[in-house]
Amino acid sequence: MTAILSHPVRRLAGTARVPGDKSISHRALMLGGLAVGETRISGLLEADDVLATAAAMRQFGVSVTRPADGWCVIGRGVGGLIEPSRVLDMGNAGTGTRLLMGIAAAHPFLTFFAGDESLQARPMGRVIAPLAAMGATIHARSGGRLPLAVEGTADLLPIEYRLPVASAQVKSAILLAGLHAPGATTVIEPAPSRDHTERLLAGFGASVEVTATADGGRRITLEGQPELMGRTLVVPADPSSAAFPLVAALIVPDSRVVLPGIGINPLRVGLIETLVAMGGRIAIENRRVESGEPVADLVVETSPLNAIDVPAARVPAMIDEFPILAAAAACARGTTRMQGLAELRVKESDRLDAIARGLGAAGVRVRTGPDWLEIDGCGGPPPGGGGVNVHFDHRIAMAFLVLGMACRQPLTIDDDRAIATSFPTFISLMTGLGAQLETVGTAAC
Repeated sequence: MTAILSHPVRRLAGTARVPGDKSISHRALMLGGLAVGETRISGLLEADDVLATAAAMRQFGVSVTRPADGWCVIGRGVGGLIEPSRVLDMGNAGTGTRLLMGIAAAHPFLTFFAGDESLQARPMGRVIAPLAAMGATIHARSGGRLPLAVEGTADLLPIEYRLPVASAQVKSAILLAGLHAPGATTVIEPAPSRDHTERLLAGFGASVEVTATADGGRRITLEGQPELMGRTLVVPADPSSAAFPLVAALIVPDSRVVLPGIGINPLRVGLIETLVAMGGRIAIENRRVESGEPVADLVVETSPLNAIDVPAARVPAMIDEFPILAAAAACARGTTRMQGLAELRVKESDRLDAIARGLGAAGVRVRTGPDWLEIDGCGGPPPGGGGVNVHFDHRIAMAFLVLGMACRQPLTIDDDRAIATSFPTFISLMTGLGAQLETVGTAAC
C-alpha cells in the first residue's frame, strides 16, 4: 500500500490521452470470443480489470493475443467455448465477472469465479436471478457473493425480464446469455443505461431491437443463436477516466486541458451535462463516429462553478462519476444535492460513505443519507490537509488526488494500488499536465 500526497498546483495544461473505455474493452473481448473468425481491437484498455477478462476468455479456449498493432481475438462461435481448467480469478473486475456469468450460463459445464476481497463483497444476486430463470444453476456464498460456480446448460431458455433497477451489467449478462437461447430474449429497463452491449452486438451481426417504453425506460429484444462475425474495432477513450483530468482542469486555476478521442455516448455524458450546468467551460469539438460509438475532442478550461441539484434521472448516465463530481462540488459556490445514489453503496466500496469521509478529511461539510448526498461547496479551494482512506476503490483514489490539486493544503490518499484496475497511466498523465503527486511511503495495511 503506497500513500500518495497530492499537492496544490497553480496550473494544469496540455493534451491528455486517456486510455480506452473499460466497459467497451470488456465487451469487445467477450464478443470477439463468441464470434467466428478474427476480431482486431485497437485502443483496448490494458488495465488489471480488462486483463482479467482477457485471461478468462483464454481459459474458455479463445485465442487472445497482443501483437504490435493492437489485440487479436480468434473466436469460437456462439456456444463454442470450452470448460475452464481452473478457477477464473477476476481480481477486482465486477463488470467482467457479471458479464462472463451470462456467457458461462449458456455452456453445459461448471465455471468457477473468484476475486479479490473487494469483489467478494459485491452482490451478484441481481445477475443470479435472471440467469436462474433461464435455466442455469448458480452456487454462491450467502448473499450471492463470490466465490461462486455457474452450472450452465446448452438448453437455455429465452426470457422477458424487467430489471428492478437500471443496470447495464445485469442487462448485458442477460443479453449475452440470450445469444445462446432459441427465440427472443427481452430485457426491460426502468431507465436507459449505457448501451455498449447493444451497439456491439449489432456490430457483430446480431439482431437487436431497442424501443422506448411509455414510462421512460427501454425495451431491448435480442434474437438468439445468431452467427456473429469477427470485425475490426476501435475502442474510444474512456469518458469515466477522462472525468479526472476534466474536473482537475475545471478546479485548478489558469488551466486548459485537451482530451482527444473521448467517447460521448449519450448514455455516458451525464457528468459533462452536470458540469456544464454548474458553469464549466467544456467545448466538444470534432464530433465523429468510430466503430459505432460517438467520439469527440474535449477542451476544458478553469471555471467558477455553482452548485446545482443533480436529478435522479441522470444517475444511470453518470453512475461511476459521482466521486469526481463530489470533488467539483467541493470547490463550487453553494450546496450541491445528489439523489438516487443507492447503487453507490454496492460499488467497489460504499462510495457514499467513502465520499463523505474523504470530503470531511479535506475540510468540506457534507451530509449523507441512504441514497442522497449534500455538499456545501467552499466557493473556491477547500482547506485540504487531511488523509483519505480509499478502501481499495480506484475512483475514490483518483477523485481525491484530483481534489488535492485544488486544495489550500495537500491531501493524502492511503493506497494507490486500485488505480491500476482502470487507469494505470493516471499518475504519469496527471504529472505530465503539471500535477505534483508525491509518494510518501508505504501505508500500514
